[in-house]
Amino acid sequence: MQVNIIDGLLAPGDAGRAEKVLNACVHCGFCTATCPTYLQEYNELDSPRGRIYLMKEMLETGTAGDITRLHLDRCVTCLSCETTCPSGVEYHKLVAIGRATVEQLAPRGAGGKAVRALLRRLMLSPRLFPSLLRLGSFVAPLLPSRLRRVYFPARAGSGKAARAMRVRIASGAGTGAVILLPGCVQPSLRPGIDRAFERILSHCGVPLLSPPAAGCCGAVSFHTGAEEEGRDFARRNIDCWWPMVEGAASEAGGGIRAIVSTASGCGTQLKDYPTLLADDPYYSPRAERLAALLRDPVELVNELLGEGSLKADLSRLPGSAVFHCPCTLQHGQGLAGEVERIFRDGGIELPPVRDAHLCCGSAGTYSILQPKFARALRREKLDNLEASEPGQILTANIGCLLHLQAGTEIPVRHWLEALADTLEEAPH
Repeated sequence: MQVNIIDGLLAPGDAGRAEKVLNACVHCGFCTATCPTYLQEYNELDSPRGRIYLMKEMLETGTAGDITRLHLDRCVTCLSCETTCPSGVEYHKLVAIGRATVEQLAPRGAGGKAVRALLRRLMLSPRLFPSLLRLGSFVAPLLPSRLRRVYFPARAGSGKAARAMRVRIASGAGTGAVILLPGCVQPSLRPGIDRAFERILSHCGVPLLSPPAAGCCGAVSFHTGAEEEGRDFARRNIDCWWPMVEGAASEAGGGIRAIVSTASGCGTQLKDYPTLLADDPYYSPRAERLAALLRDPVELVNELLGEGSLKADLSRLPGSAVFHCPCTLQHGQGLAGEVERIFRDGGIELPPVRDAHLCCGSAGTYSILQPKFARALRREKLDNLEASEPGQILTANIGCLLHLQAGTEIPVRHWLEALADTLEEAPH
């Protein structure tokens, strides 16, 4: 696809990246078959190909309006199109540039800006969100049962336990350790996920570090039109981790083993730091260096199983289970089937899920900003997950977990929690 981007519209680095992506697209339309939003209403402008046409026109004319913004907003950024594309079109790079350019050429109205700013304020504050959750607990008995399970599960003392865990593990030794990014809402809503990860690493004798100075991965900022704020979060995390990585590397016996987030959405964002900071001469080389240490938990668990230090008896898993593979795990990180393989090797065959490649509709803040599409996608996903009549639904991302739990009576858990429950005795 030939393109002539208006001079000066984009920064040189973004212009080069946009042109490369646009030139790679051959209009084949394979992406439409696996695009969840296109499959809802069969609107070409809600497909990757249609959005690419909209972005191309915007970059060539320097104009944008409500139509372009609407269809870019409706994209869940699931990256299923990238998995499908035979031409290797890196759609996520173009849509990030496109969304930022729309905000520049046709600024969002005051109401839309306010909603997104409020979401960032609520979700990214380490004090405000937990405080609001505690206040909300007083009205929890009045909520529908599904909402209670999402926002107020039985978690007596969980806030204190999560804080204690962070203090305890942050004082551990650095050599061969794993750095954990706890994330924004997960420590308050589902602290048991990181505690399960801690139990698994403790079982294997691997130190876990959780530096309190690290913060949001930046994904929420990018989802809500605050790209530079998102880059600042990336820079802050790099500044936090860099001394630990450099210091541990100088110690005898090894260095930091991995940097991990137990939310696959955050992990995908972390792995994208080299792209997000590619034009920053100071942070770009550091982002590249740290990228070599980034692991999803399933990658680390596979390593530990291969070494023989992780011993679990998955036959102890109570009841039947089914796995929902988040888009960020299968498309964003290319790790489709890895969690299922761990369970299969342990003697548990998780049933196949129809249309497993399609998004559940969570997609970060998407479920709040695009409720119509999000609810429709969730219903379709739950219909397919519940077809095997499971006793529990497992997943790998806090956003998917909360979104799915709001639509089903079946318990939804992180797969790390299930694995931790089956650890054998006599850990290291």
